[in-house]
Amino acid sequence: MPSSTMQMFAFILAVLGVVSATVATLLPNWKVSADVGSNIMTAISQMQGLWMDCTWYSTGVFSCSLKSSVLALPAYLQTARTTMVLSCMMATMGLCLAALGLKCTRWGGSYRSKGHTAISAGACFVIAGVLCLVPASWFTNEVITTFMDSKVPKSSKYEPGAAVYVAFVSAGFLLAAGVIFCLSCPGRRGGPLDSVVKEIIKLAPEDASPHHLSIKWCVSFRKGILTCPVHIFQRMAMGGGTAPEIV
Repeated sequence: MPSSTMQMFAFILAVLGVVSATVATLLPNWKVSADVGSNIMTAISQMQGLWMDCTWYSTGVFSCSLKSSVLALPAYLQTARTTMVLSCMMATMGLCLAALGLKCTRWGGSYRSKGHTAISAGACFVIAGVLCLVPASWFTNEVITTFMDSKVPKSSKYEPGAAVYVAFVSAGFLLAAGVIFCLSCPGRRGGPLDSVVKEIIKLAPEDASPHHLSIKWCVSFRKGILTCPVHIFQRMAMGGGTAPEIV
């Protein structure tokens, strides 16, 4: 299972991925056309996004208009809209689960519960990364295919804009964070031995010293002896006696 440092690093990557995916969804420059005209009142740059089209004139005027018709949009643009919104939603859900699954936090339940929560968060991040990568790749392919088509006038050709690159970067962040969190498998923790250790602590008196109740060895299915986690017995106080051994 990844360490707390790696989980925090993955959490930071996930936050960056969510922010960049949201920014990419809202940016209007998914494809950009430069040098469309040469007149002083002619647009020198046109940008098209998922939700609006913007034009920057040589006079310094910058105007945008929302895409009014959804059905009139091409298939790749409708798909990009849907998948980017779903990506942001899945990534946000993953952040909520990741906050519960972090090993450095006190909430989220037991060790195994945190592990399962972290795996769920990782799955959300991976799905969000794929949902972000698909529209960015499809949109880029459509723009490049149109640009290389000789039948398309030069004034109607576009190039991939900054929003596409932001989408690619956010997909990388989300996929990396998802892989790290998916490695948070709790695995087996000794099986029946957990109940034995818990029963020993449960039956111990409240004023029992940690030295009396400290368990130095536990039965392991593979090696026969396994050192018990120290944090289980942190609430016991100093005292005499010999530590029991479970065999």
